[in-house]
Amino acid sequence: MDRPIDAADDQELLARHVAGDPDAFGELVRRHRDRLWAVALRTLGDREEAADAVQDALLSAFRAAHTFRGQSAVTTWLHRITVNACLDRLRKSATRRTSPVDDTARFEQLLEPHESAEAPAERQDLHRQLLAALATLAPDQRAALVLVDMQGYPVAEAARILGVPTGTVKSRCARGRARLLPMLTHLRVDTVGNEPPEGGRNRTPGASVPPVSEPTESGPTDPAAAKGGGGGA
Repeated sequence: MDRPIDAADDQELLARHVAGDPDAFGELVRRHRDRLWAVALRTLGDREEAADAVQDALLSAFRAAHTFRGQSAVTTWLHRITVNACLDRLRKSATRRTSPVDDTARFEQLLEPHESAEAPAERQDLHRQLLAALATLAPDQRAALVLVDMQGYPVAEAARILGVPTGTVKSRCARGRARLLPMLTHLRVDTVGNEPPEGGRNRTPGASVPPVSEPTESGPTDPAAAKGGGGGA
């Protein structure tokens, strides 16, 4: 007899979804949506774009679940699909990219989850300038810095999510930080340039997230599935 949905681990939920359980994928979404949203929002810097990327990624995962082979954690697989969806959007919009923090309401969504718009003006300004500087980086560098420096993932986990060697993540972070440094030397920034210790992942798990509908088979095409499917490290 199957365990209750909320007692099943992620891999069991994915297997139950593939077997036809109508509730299993919804539970996976409930567990991981906040973290996926935080990564998408900081990578794209735009609330609507991030919501669309997460929706596309979840649809891709919904359809590609049968390709998962257990070679990585389900959460790593979901993050990889989400990051790929974000990178696709960044590349497509590269020629028209603008600062992601011009709008006050949008900026409030980019604050650390434990901070509000009433946080000290100094802190708000730091975030505004940091995020605007991140928007100038190449998509691959930006994704690596968001995972390692803003989300607190260890380099090894970020490498699994991005599907590249750890040395590549370190190189992308180093190049990104080198480019950011001239723009941020006047700030006292602890976030950029300091990799978290091992085990320091997901230091912002409480990010708020708008409702994301459970994927259905009638949704848009899923370009991230080919990149994210299979669960390979």
